[in-house]
Amino acid sequence: MAKVIMTCGRICSGKSTYSEKLRTELNAVVLSVDEITLALFGQDAGEMHDTYVERAEKYLYEKSLDIIGVGVNVILDWGFWTKREREEARSFYGTHGIPCEFHYIDISDEEWVKRLQKRNSAVAAGETDAYYVDEGLAMKFRAIFEVPDSSEIDVRV
Repeated sequence: MAKVIMTCGRICSGKSTYSEKLRTELNAVVLSVDEITLALFGQDAGEMHDTYVERAEKYLYEKSLDIIGVGVNVILDWGFWTKREREEARSFYGTHGIPCEFHYIDISDEEWVKRLQKRNSAVAAGETDAYYVDEGLAMKFRAIFEVPDSSEIDVRV
């Protein structure tokens, strides 16, 4: 049976890079909230961003069932920043009898700052369409992200 792997980690921690690596190793489909929201709204979602993210996540949960139903593994490339989100995801897939794993991308604060700077430079130079992480978004993230405990994580990267 196909399974779902959920990447957990801070914004700009390497989840998308890791997801892409797993995609080829596991013959999987990567479903990314950022990919959808950036394609539809670019950097301009404004105050509606969180609403759009919630809608995209709901859509991708349902789409993942279709993909898994035909025997293809799925990787959910979004942060699962809170314990509640992680619990809801496990419950959702458990209710459907689908095996799931959380892979936590754990990086130091120093490495996180380096990656934020590198990403922001690439976004400013037009080299990537990822989100620009200004100080406001970084502060929002710091306030929201709950480091998972060992009982929540299947694989630590």
